[in-house]
Amino acid sequence: MDKIIVSDKLAPEGIKILEDSGFKVDCKYGLSPDELKKIIGNYQGIIIRSSTKLTSDVIEKGDNLKVIGRAGVGLDNVDIEAATKKGIIVMNAPGGNTISTCEQTFALMLAIARNIPFAHTSLKGRKWERAKFKGTELYSKVLGVVGLGRIGKEVAKRAIAFGMEVLVYDPFISEDVAEKTGIKLVELKEIYKRADFITTHTPLTEETKNLISNKEFSQMKPSTFIINCARGGIVDEEALYEALKSKKIAGAALDVYSKEPPLDSNLLELENLITTPHLGASTEEAQINVAIEVAHCLKDALQGKAIKNAVNYAQLDPETYKIIEPYFNLAEKMGKFISQLIQGGVKEVKISYLGEISTYKVDVLGAAFVRGFFSQQLETDVNYINALEVAKARGIKVEQVKISEEEEYSNSIRVRVISDKEERLLEGTLFANKEVRFAKMDDVYIEIAPSDQMLVISNHDKLGVIGFLGTTLGANNINIAGMSLGKRSGKKEALTILNLDNSANEKVVEEIKANPNIISVKVVKL
Repeated sequence: MDKIIVSDKLAPEGIKILEDSGFKVDCKYGLSPDELKKIIGNYQGIIIRSSTKLTSDVIEKGDNLKVIGRAGVGLDNVDIEAATKKGIIVMNAPGGNTISTCEQTFALMLAIARNIPFAHTSLKGRKWERAKFKGTELYSKVLGVVGLGRIGKEVAKRAIAFGMEVLVYDPFISEDVAEKTGIKLVELKEIYKRADFITTHTPLTEETKNLISNKEFSQMKPSTFIINCARGGIVDEEALYEALKSKKIAGAALDVYSKEPPLDSNLLELENLITTPHLGASTEEAQINVAIEVAHCLKDALQGKAIKNAVNYAQLDPETYKIIEPYFNLAEKMGKFISQLIQGGVKEVKISYLGEISTYKVDVLGAAFVRGFFSQQLETDVNYINALEVAKARGIKVEQVKISEEEEYSNSIRVRVISDKEERLLEGTLFANKEVRFAKMDDVYIEIAPSDQMLVISNHDKLGVIGFLGTTLGANNINIAGMSLGKRSGKKEALTILNLDNSANEKVVEEIKANPNIISVKVVKL
């Protein structure tokens, strides 16, 4: 009989599913890391929420552990790499809190529009101040939705039912899907300019950190309201404080914060701000839903029936997996890299496998690429199991082709990403020591190892450009760790890609752009 330990409080409906399926379930809440280390080796499965931290040293003691289940979405408290190395499947329950977070968003939108908390406090104080709390209707107003994942889509549906015009920014959804949903795809600047209400539904990444800050607030109408039930840090809280205090915008409603609890935040002083203590998933139904979802995932995995919601699992025989394992890293890094460069709404992805690698079952590498492509853009949890379905649901066609003939390299992956604005190509390979290399970008042959911080620069092929880049970055204490450059075919233009030891901030990027020989600069973070 397989044994499962539940180390964080879980709704009894989930525990019952496991017990009725013949598992021995031990509920041991509040264990210290040392206490968990001593007993985790006795279990085949573990279910956690956010309190338990499954660090590498804890996972290392799980000699019999086969499955980790997170009753919720976030996996920041699990060392996924350590689990993967030990052959442990990591699963989560991404769908359980969709409706609860959507409804929290709408609750805050209505509350800030109609001044409900402020009016409630006033009347509780034995005051009758009807004129003071005049609100605004949602009907006929413009709602800007940043990110049309699971939750963003549900918010959009409800907004349409309220008679709102819905504008959406999401570069990874097609016009066809947008039309079927009844919304209009636009650029962020149009949302900032036109929206009466703006709600965010993206993950917190380097790309989305402080996505809405001073510059963005300056583009908004004085009547605009901001709602954030996604992740703290997407809205720059210092900039939000100034925008609310100076009445640049009308108000805001927050459920999430860059630091939780935000008890020392100056935001709490403001009268045009509604705050709640991260209640997005705090409904009876959501807690039951995630418990049931994760229980079924563990049950099916341990009984050998199916692998669902896995973030680190590919269904391959051990021998094949050993051969193509290094290509997972290559494909995922290629996805992350090109997703930060492509402009416009993505319509199609063409993945070609060239050389000997094409003789193996490599379809899962397509999922790895798509997972990397979406990883920094969507609030939807994308994994090897659901990646291709996520792309399909967003109207993006993914085509995979095997080409047995070798070209420049004995094995490589070549990807073309086609949007409504442009087409980009990226080819990658592995060196003999299995190190990842990007080998070609668009029409330029390159040779560069992807790194955490990179600069991708298009420039006029003129003398002095490389010296200028080195001088500018050096003056800003940024060291160049690697470089690749090449001329574009038939043009007096060049492509320069730099590996940096530390990140180039906006000020540095603007300095580089100011040079007349620079065509474009993009910071890429992997």
